[in-house]
Amino acid sequence: MISHSVVVPAGPGIELAGDLVVPEDARAVVLFAHGSGSSRLSPRNRQVAAELRTAGLGTLLMDLLSDEEELQDELTREHRFDIPLLGGRLVAAIDWLAERDDTRGMLVALFGASTGAGAALVAAAERPARVLTVVSRGGRPDLAADALDAVRAPVLLIVGGRDREVLRLNEEAARRLRVPCTLHVVPGATHLFEEPGALEEVADAARQWCADHVRASAGG
Repeated sequence: MISHSVVVPAGPGIELAGDLVVPEDARAVVLFAHGSGSSRLSPRNRQVAAELRTAGLGTLLMDLLSDEEELQDELTREHRFDIPLLGGRLVAAIDWLAERDDTRGMLVALFGASTGAGAALVAAAERPARVLTVVSRGGRPDLAADALDAVRAPVLLIVGGRDREVLRLNEEAARRLRVPCTLHVVPGATHLFEEPGALEEVADAARQWCADHVRASAGG
C-alpha cells in the first residue's frame, strides 16, 4: 500500500492538498468530499477511508478550498455552500486521477459528507463515464439541485435516524433520483454519528456498497 501527500491542480492558480493511498491491486479510488468547515483531516472521513482500504480500495482525501479561500471562508462562509465550485473541484480531481500512472484506468467512487454530498452528486453528473457510485454520509443531496436528475451512478444515502430534517431531505432526493438508490438509516444516530457504533456502521455500509459495485463493474 503506497501513501502519497499530493497536490491536486484545480484551475488557474489553485492547488489543493490531498492524501492519496493506493493499495496494491486496487481497482477503484474513493474520492472524499468533506462537509462545510471541515478539511481532508476530518477524523470521521479518515476512519471511513481506513475501512474502505481494507476492501482494497484506494482513497483520496483532499481539501476543496485553497489556503487563501479557506481563510476567506472562515470570515465570510461564502465558499462552503458554493456547490458548483466544490463540485468543480471534485471534477478536477477525477480528471487528475485519470492522468496519474498509479490510478489511470481506475473508476472513482465519491464519498460526500454533509454539504460535500451535494458537490459529489454534481461531480457525478458531470463525469458519468468515470464515477462508479456515490455514497453520502449525513449528506445534503438537495444542494445538488438540478444535477440530481443527471446522476447516472447508483447512490447510497446514509443518514442518522435522529437527524430528522436531513433524513427528510434524503428521502425526497431518493424519490427524485433516476438511478438505483438505497437509503440506509442508522438507528439512534444524530448528524455527526457520534453515538457508540454509529460511525462504524457508516464505514461498514460504505465499504460493502463500494466493494459490491467494484465487483459488479468487473463482471464478478
